[in-house]
Amino acid sequence: MITYAHPFVKAHKATLQDAPQIPVVEVDANSKKLEPFEEKIPGTVVKFKMIPIPGGKITVSDPTKGNAPKTVEVKPMWVGKTEVTWDEFDIFLFRLDLSDEDRKAGVEAKSRPSKPYGAPDRGFGHEGYPAIGLSFYTVQEYCKWLSAKTGKKFRLPTSTEWQYFATAGEKKAYPLANDDLDKIAWYWDNADDKTHEVAGKEPNKWGLYDVLGNAAEWTVELDKEGYIYGGAFTDKRPLVSPYARKKNTPDWDATDPQNPKSKWWLKDGPFVGFRIVCEP
Repeated sequence: MITYAHPFVKAHKATLQDAPQIPVVEVDANSKKLEPFEEKIPGTVVKFKMIPIPGGKITVSDPTKGNAPKTVEVKPMWVGKTEVTWDEFDIFLFRLDLSDEDRKAGVEAKSRPSKPYGAPDRGFGHEGYPAIGLSFYTVQEYCKWLSAKTGKKFRLPTSTEWQYFATAGEKKAYPLANDDLDKIAWYWDNADDKTHEVAGKEPNKWGLYDVLGNAAEWTVELDKEGYIYGGAFTDKRPLVSPYARKKNTPDWDATDPQNPKSKWWLKDGPFVGFRIVCEP
């Protein structure tokens, strides 16, 4: 277990835990074939791309059973080509999909995030940059909203699904060599203390960008709790990996002046983002 604080995030003392074992991945060669698609958020011009991922199996450590090995079937799905960007999230946040009359009437006001403190992007960059500082509750609500808007089943990936598509079928530890990390990830050594525009590095073998580094990504763990995986721009090389995870701690929201603290925002969590999956 390695613990350190990033200089930008004063209250960030969270621990990134190495997974008890490296998952064993088996891709089903006869898995149902899906086609990629581009989704346009209704009522807007904003689009995002979803990449088909084949089904298979993955053996991971089960935190509900003392980290005993557990083999999980992963069904074919679509996965966001990139992390969810501010372009997409702003539609939800500022109710840009609603008419002026709906906004004045307060339609869906309670199911949308509260006004953020200052610039939600922390000045890192907005258009084309990953949405960050979002609570586990917020990203789940976003998925519900997006599903209702599109008629498709969008959700967060489970931790096993995330590790499965992050490794892209590799049976060995990934990245395969230290030099590979600079090609695919923004992290402590090269990120200059900030997130970067998505898809600025090389994708993994299945065409997914920024799975490692940039913003760490929310998942639903086997114990139903929210964990982030993949490391972020705040993390050093050994901790930017598909096999390490972080759980929310009070430090991620330590300087929120509200009482009770916001359920929508992580004021001290600029390293937290998310990626969505879509069920066939």
